[in-house]
Amino acid sequence: MSELTALDAEIRDLLRFAAERSMLPRFRALAEGDVEMKGEDDPVTVVDREVEDFLTEALTRLAPGVAVVGEEAVHADAGVLDNLSDQCWIIDPLDGTANFTEGKEPFGIIVALADAGRAVAGWIYDPNLDRLCHVRAGEGAKINGETVSARTTGENPPVTAVSRMFLTPEEAAVLDAKLVAHYTLVDIPRCAAEQYPRLVLGQNDVSTFKRTYPWDHAAGVLWLNEAGGRAARLDGSEYRVDDGAGKPGLVGASSPTIWNEFIAHVTG
Repeated sequence: MSELTALDAEIRDLLRFAAERSMLPRFRALAEGDVEMKGEDDPVTVVDREVEDFLTEALTRLAPGVAVVGEEAVHADAGVLDNLSDQCWIIDPLDGTANFTEGKEPFGIIVALADAGRAVAGWIYDPNLDRLCHVRAGEGAKINGETVSARTTGENPPVTAVSRMFLTPEEAAVLDAKLVAHYTLVDIPRCAAEQYPRLVLGQNDVSTFKRTYPWDHAAGVLWLNEAGGRAARLDGSEYRVDDGAGKPGLVGASSPTIWNEFIAHVTG
C-alpha cells in the first residue's frame, strides 16, 4: 500500500483543490476575456492567475518566510527572479496553457522547492489523471506514493520528442540533419508536466528543450534524475534554477546511456 508523506499529501490536496476549483470547470469553457497574450504564442488565462494566487497564499502559510517565485509574478516583475538563489517555492500554475486554451490535454500544475539554486523537492500534478509525480532529493522518484524507475521505450531507433517552437529555421535544419538517421522523431506535448513522465514511463527516450524556465523544469529535472534517467544542460552541466539567460538548452533522457548517445549525435 503506497503512502504519501504529510507534506506530499498536503501539497497534493492543494493542487487537487486548485484544479477542481479553478481549472477543470473552465476547461473547454473559457469565456471571452479569459485569455490574454503575454507574447507571441504565449497565452495566459484567468486560470493561471487564480491558481498562482491561491498557491502563493497557501504555500506562504505552509512555510512562512520562504519566497514564492510564480510564473505570472515574474511576468509582472522580473525582480522576483532574484529569489531563485535562496530558499523558495517555484510555481507553474497552469503548465500547458496553450493546450488548455485550445481545449486540449495535456496540462498540469508544477511546484518545486529550491534552495541555493538547486531543486530539493518537486510535485507535478495531472488533474485529468489525478496523478502526482513527486520527489525529494536523494529519496527517489515517486508517483502517488509508489517509487518509480525510468525505463526506455525499447524501440530502435529511440523515440525522441524535439521542441522546435523556439528554434530558428537554421537550428531546426541542423537538428534534423543530425537526428533523422538515428531517432524516431515525435512531437512534444507542449507541456513539461507531461513530457517528464513520458521519459520515465517508457513513452519517450529523449526530449530537448530550448527554453528552460525554472517553473517548467525544476521539478521535472529532479524527478527524472532521481528516477535513474538523466536531465542536464547540452554541455553536460547541472541544471540550476538560478541559471538565468544565456545557458545552453536542456536534454532529458530515459537513461544516462541514451543521454550520452544523443549528445554525441548532436555535437558530433
